[in-house]
Amino acid sequence: MTAAERTPGERALRRPALLPLWRAVHERVSAGRPVTRVRLGPLDDDQREALADLLGLDRLPGARPSVPLARVEEAVTELCGRSVREVVTELIGPVEDRAGERRRLADERAGLWAWLEGHATVRAQPALAGWVASCRAAGLVGGSAERTRALLADALAVLAALPAPAQPLPAFAARVLRGDAHALDEGTRLSSLVLRALAALHDTDVPRSAEHRRALWARAGVADDDLSATVLVAGLRPAGEGPLARVARVCADAGQAASLTLAQLRAPGEFSLTAERAPVVHAVENPSVLALAVRRAGAACPPLVCTSGWPNSAAIHLLRLLADHGAALRYHGDFDGEGIRIAAYVLDKTAARPWRMTAADYRAAVARTPHGPPPGRLTEAPWDPLLAGAMAESGIAVAEELVADDLLDDLMNAARPGRPRGGPTAG
Repeated sequence: MTAAERTPGERALRRPALLPLWRAVHERVSAGRPVTRVRLGPLDDDQREALADLLGLDRLPGARPSVPLARVEEAVTELCGRSVREVVTELIGPVEDRAGERRRLADERAGLWAWLEGHATVRAQPALAGWVASCRAAGLVGGSAERTRALLADALAVLAALPAPAQPLPAFAARVLRGDAHALDEGTRLSSLVLRALAALHDTDVPRSAEHRRALWARAGVADDDLSATVLVAGLRPAGEGPLARVARVCADAGQAASLTLAQLRAPGEFSLTAERAPVVHAVENPSVLALAVRRAGAACPPLVCTSGWPNSAAIHLLRLLADHGAALRYHGDFDGEGIRIAAYVLDKTAARPWRMTAADYRAAVARTPHGPPPGRLTEAPWDPLLAGAMAESGIAVAEELVADDLLDDLMNAARPGRPRGGPTAG
């Protein structure tokens, strides 16, 4: 509408002296809350006179008047037949709803943190709870829930892909993060976020030096090479004439453990399992338990894998390979805080199920060995919500070696002909 087309009433509303009124009304209405009065000022004489003319006052208002919005609405309607909202939108700009926007942002934030806390990777590894809390305390990236969710989704994708299959960090990043080889470079926000998560998983300090950052990445299988990443196995007799099957059979027939490299696991050649050869494959955390099994059973040792603490890429690769060929996996570890975190990691990364790892198993072990070191920092065990509480109550760690006799009995029972697949060994 041009100036010539405006009615006298519309031209009256555009008096420069009324601009403080329209700005104040726009500000109050944009707050998104009910408005009954608008406070102005300080007004000069021209502005007070213009306000008196608009509202039909018989005297000038004060320099800081509180104006009823209903009276302004009535005056505007009489002058031009439009609403105050329409007038201030035209004169000042679009009316916002800041209260509604705050509610929307609060809902976005709540939804973001609920999504993070309920994410499958976080639920499977309760040791990440502290990392989740630190992410929440750090707030939104650039004030944006959308940007924060995208960053966290990338971090969770990285955690889900670990341990890396002996790849350099740029190659691993490119594979997991849409071809971006530099996404995990030192100093990036994503790299820092993932390293904080790894520190929480391994119950170690957040790395402050390049050397410590490299060491933490190495624990997660990044920058391992195909030969230095190895896994111990005993009693494994795969079928096939591939190099992996032959090496495993030779060692098993000799009553010895085999140290399999990631290179062998990544290129196994002809390799298969039968129900008779490997109905169940058990896994333990500590090499000493595997050594006891080999010493006790020799060439009759049933299939047994050792993760040697936190499993590297070779251990995870082997367990996945065995599961892919039909083996049922069972895992046991130390009854301490670290052991529970390792078990949660193994169960999340592979198809393994817990083996003698319930609260009842722990209490039975403590009853036999009532003295021991404290269990350290405890986190929930996803497979048994009572286990962490039982360990906190007793305050005693039980090393896997102390229950080795029970574990070896299970191994021998599982290997007997006619034993049902899976047996009673699952926790």
